[in-house]
Amino acid sequence: MLWPGTVVGAAAGYALASIPGALLGIVLGQALDRHLRLQTWSELVDRLKGKSVLRDEQLLFVLLGRVAKAEGQVLAVHIQQARREMRSLNLNEQARKRAIVAFNRGKTGGDQLRSHLLLLKHQPNSAEGMLRACWRMVWADGQAGTAERELVVTWGKWLGWSSARVQGLGQDYEPRHRPVTKRGGAFEEALRLLGVSSTTEPDQIKRAYRRLLSRHHPDKLVGGGATPAQIREATDRTRELHNAYSLIRERLDLR
Repeated sequence: MLWPGTVVGAAAGYALASIPGALLGIVLGQALDRHLRLQTWSELVDRLKGKSVLRDEQLLFVLLGRVAKAEGQVLAVHIQQARREMRSLNLNEQARKRAIVAFNRGKTGGDQLRSHLLLLKHQPNSAEGMLRACWRMVWADGQAGTAERELVVTWGKWLGWSSARVQGLGQDYEPRHRPVTKRGGAFEEALRLLGVSSTTEPDQIKRAYRRLLSRHHPDKLVGGGATPAQIREATDRTRELHNAYSLIRERLDLR
């Protein structure tokens, strides 16, 4: 990959001091690319136009703004969902203001997001967290439009996920698939699913949950020739484990 800062540095260095200058320009250009997270020429143009670098939660809220605007109109429920995401992240006042700016920036659709998401390709927890937040925004109004779905699936592919996995993740937030955790027997079923009891030590419950999650997580199937049905089954199992552990933590007041 020819990173823009590196190319510019090499060219400028060569013009000033031939080969030694080009070598120094490459080193400085690479440092600039890493610092500004530049991977494409369009990103370099954005920086020259004064657009700020997307970092941390800013990228998340740009994505959420893009999803909210995907079907043409940002509704009040979309804004409410963005606020819920801010609260869930415990953002301070300054970070909240940056998130609002990023959300509005996302609505304009002017950012090239692929390179930003590629940086998260080897950070599975961050990638999954962003995709889940995007699906929550998709379903904020109770329905998922084609444009919204296509956006999230495309972003998931850039993060290294298959289309089936991304769509399977979205089912967690589809209204008719949301689990009813207050029904009778749900707590006992959650304990059975994790293979623990109400008197099991909290650390043991956590270890049981993590062990099962590691065993059944769909990440283990990627690249192994698994069928979409198998990936969907693993995704469903992972969702059940998440829900069971959440219910047990709530009922037993685990920290």
